[in-house]
Amino acid sequence: MHAIHQSSVRAPRERIRFENVSMQFRTPQGLLDVVQDMTFSVNQGDFVSLVGPSGCGKTTLMNMAAGFVKPTRGEVRLDGKPIEGPGPDRGVMFQEYGVFPWLTVEQNIAFGLNLKHNARLGAAEKKEIVQRYLHRMGLADFRKAYPKTLSGGMRQRLALARTYAVHPEFVLMDEPFGALDAQTRSAMHDLLLDVLHAEGKTVLLITHSVEEAVYLSNKVLVISARPSRIREVVDIPFPYPRRRGLQETPEFNALRARIHDSVMREYAAQEAQARPAAAG
Repeated sequence: MHAIHQSSVRAPRERIRFENVSMQFRTPQGLLDVVQDMTFSVNQGDFVSLVGPSGCGKTTLMNMAAGFVKPTRGEVRLDGKPIEGPGPDRGVMFQEYGVFPWLTVEQNIAFGLNLKHNARLGAAEKKEIVQRYLHRMGLADFRKAYPKTLSGGMRQRLALARTYAVHPEFVLMDEPFGALDAQTRSAMHDLLLDVLHAEGKTVLLITHSVEEAVYLSNKVLVISARPSRIREVVDIPFPYPRRRGLQETPEFNALRARIHDSVMREYAAQEAQARPAAAG
């Protein structure tokens, strides 16, 4: 195992467990099976990425872990207890920039620190946390700026800072870098890994980028066409910290090709499912 933050002696601690999870949605055409009888775990310090065809239920799985929805059947557990709703132990980053446009950069970072569950924090401690993330994310010179004046990469750094400032144990990320250009996305990958290595968080990432999944993760789950199952589990053997030269190695490219081929087979299966429906 090559988790970002791990003990060399103790067995990995299971954090989130999806147990025989299924999810149905009601549509005008009837019940739609999105996820079917899926079981997997995310351990302490893991960085697990989910890849698969669009519409295969990846975001639904993340929403279950976040506590936004409950499965139709089965159970999602955090530290052995059923997830009943959202909680401060889980931070979520969405596809869109998760920042408040009416707050300044430092006010955005401080927002979660001022909520009820952080009442134990004193003013000096809150200020120190905000300052730490302003500097860690390279936003110190923009503390009084509003999000609309920031570039896309800076807004996503702000979203990352706001998520991490409240010290969630588990971070759920739904395509957080999808709207960024290639150079900014690469910089965000390295920044994210640096923060994770320093703080030892556990991460579940939804992404359409196989390269992103292989570069960031220690485990990649390939999700099948709907109704979704786990088609393949790929352990990523590269130790942390990771840097750009890794992506040029034969080993990296072999894993990327393997996972890409697996995902493309699921896209083909999804298209094959759609053709009879379209013909009818």
